[in-house]
Amino acid sequence: MSKNTAVKPRGRIEPPTLVAIREAADLLRAGDIVGMPTETVYGLAADALNPEAVKKIFAAKGRPADHPLIVHLPSADHLPRWAASIPKDAIALARAFWPGPLTLILKRAPDVPDEVTGGQDTVGLRVPSHSIALAMLQVFGSGIAAPSANRFGRISPTTAAHVQQDLGERVAMVVDGGPCAFGIESTILDFSRDAPEILRLGAITPDAIARVIGRRPRVRGKAEEAQSADAGQANAATLAPRVSGALAAHYAPGTPLRLVAPALLVDEAATLAGEGSRVAVLAYGQDDPQDSRLIWQAMPADPAAYAHDLYASLRTADTLDADFILVEALPDDPAWHAIADRLGRAAVGSGEGR
Repeated sequence: MSKNTAVKPRGRIEPPTLVAIREAADLLRAGDIVGMPTETVYGLAADALNPEAVKKIFAAKGRPADHPLIVHLPSADHLPRWAASIPKDAIALARAFWPGPLTLILKRAPDVPDEVTGGQDTVGLRVPSHSIALAMLQVFGSGIAAPSANRFGRISPTTAAHVQQDLGERVAMVVDGGPCAFGIESTILDFSRDAPEILRLGAITPDAIARVIGRRPRVRGKAEEAQSADAGQANAATLAPRVSGALAAHYAPGTPLRLVAPALLVDEAATLAGEGSRVAVLAYGQDDPQDSRLIWQAMPADPAAYAHDLYASLRTADTLDADFILVEALPDDPAWHAIADRLGRAAVGSGEGR
């Protein structure tokens, strides 16, 4: 045994060295949970074949047990280990977008734990493109279940510090991979039923998918989500599977958040401030009115840059002791739809910290 037997503190942030990556893989093999960077958001990682380890994810996040997890794979070569059947279009998309921010929902292999799938007959699979995530997966050698590394329903983490702030000693360690490149979660595409359907919007757009498989997938809307949430087991075969990030309230700050049309933003902020409220504003198109009563944060006008900054900006606004966060409503344009989806859910779930 090494003479250096000091116990390392839980919840610590480690630089992305090979030593740290190997230590993280060893912790996963021992049934612990670690923070893992990906190109989308930071994940809370556990051995996806170890039900007891996966349960620790749910306990740390406060996540409902029937809420399925996404399994991250070292490469597309691992797909047959996890999926019972793989349509040719799914294979084509894996070749086109993996490693990358696309999750495929497929019929699960028989021995994939129920704890990962939420008891469903499907499993979500992807290969992340972040170099540190890939290194961890390759050293570990198997699938890693990794939802966002934050308390359930709250703002997703895009830095190692966010993970530490949210989860502390609940996680063994966090490997620091720097700020996440995309900043919002992966596109989720369902192949478990009669036609492909996007169950969560992300960086891989419907048009990009159509260019690969020759047909545009359906995109599940709010009405279908509500139907799926309320349906009984008798209708399960015809409804979309439950997936991460599809609840009406999600990605939410503790401060009440409102989405405001661009033309009304300055006036509504000024009205709230005039009533004595402390107001934080996130705006991409409206100029700062230089009103000392407002905490104005300029957001990027480019959708990719906006997505990159979104969760960090919401976290900052949530620390300002504001009474309201006002967010300038986004353009009704496909390039903005995934971001608008996150903000809409954030608005529904906001204010619960008050």
